[in-house]
Amino acid sequence: MSFVEYGDTIKDGDTAIVFLGHESMFPVKVQHGTVTQTKYGVIRHSTDLIGKKYGSKVTCSKGGWVFILHPTPELWTMNLPHRTQILYSTDISIITMMLELKPGSIVCESGTGSGSLSHALIRTVAPTGHLYTVEFHQQRAEKARDEFREHGVEHLVTVTNQDVCKNGFGVSNIADAVFLDIPSPWEAIGHAKSALKAEGGRICSFSPCIEQVQRTCLAMEEYGFTEINTLEILLRVYNVRTISLQIPDLGKAAEDNSSTGFDSSNPSQQGSPCANLQQGTVQFKSGVPLREVVGHTGYLTFATKS
Repeated sequence: MSFVEYGDTIKDGDTAIVFLGHESMFPVKVQHGTVTQTKYGVIRHSTDLIGKKYGSKVTCSKGGWVFILHPTPELWTMNLPHRTQILYSTDISIITMMLELKPGSIVCESGTGSGSLSHALIRTVAPTGHLYTVEFHQQRAEKARDEFREHGVEHLVTVTNQDVCKNGFGVSNIADAVFLDIPSPWEAIGHAKSALKAEGGRICSFSPCIEQVQRTCLAMEEYGFTEINTLEILLRVYNVRTISLQIPDLGKAAEDNSSTGFDSSNPSQQGSPCANLQQGTVQFKSGVPLREVVGHTGYLTFATKS
């Protein structure tokens, strides 16, 4: 199993996603002799998972069922254990596009955090690219190494435990792109410039506060970066539901009913559009935004090495 290569069957040691519904799923490490408890009952790894195909419908001990999905960076973002605040697919998608990443790209990242963006970057640059990710916190760096090893992508990523603002990324003049998600990104702009290739490399800095953005932009200008621009990505989710509205009486409802031969006493016509007209209402689908919407997450500042 690998997050960048698809496998057909579930094997011992794999990380799989147990899908109970769109709002309910969780990761599980498949191990021979282990069981996993769900609200639908027990899943026995030896008999219910190992050897089955990914995407299979598995019946639990109480009679309910779940789907077992192959892990992807998108699913991992939704289910990973949070060691820090993470980036979600909305920001990740624009980052990979604006940094012009592709298979074979060399990327430097700081900090690693919970590894949400890291998995997406690895999948994008595979199979010939590489990610150099720097994490200041030692335990988080060690945990990230273990996860990359378990997920079969350790050959595509190098994890370093150091302060990027003082010691940089450990590489020079090879990176196609640099990503910064640290409290004071302006202190790392010089090291980012040193890590980038001679000309045309791209940089992105993620910051939640506009004051951080201002200082970062000034530092980018000082180090000669061009095409500096800041974006804010806001996600708005809609609920689709059926609503009923009254039809205004324009004096023609009776004529329309008589011309179509509608018979209100006929049960077979009770659900017809004419029946709705007779009742003075009509039903249609409407998109309504959620009452509570996730607002600002952070600002993304992009620039190009001149």
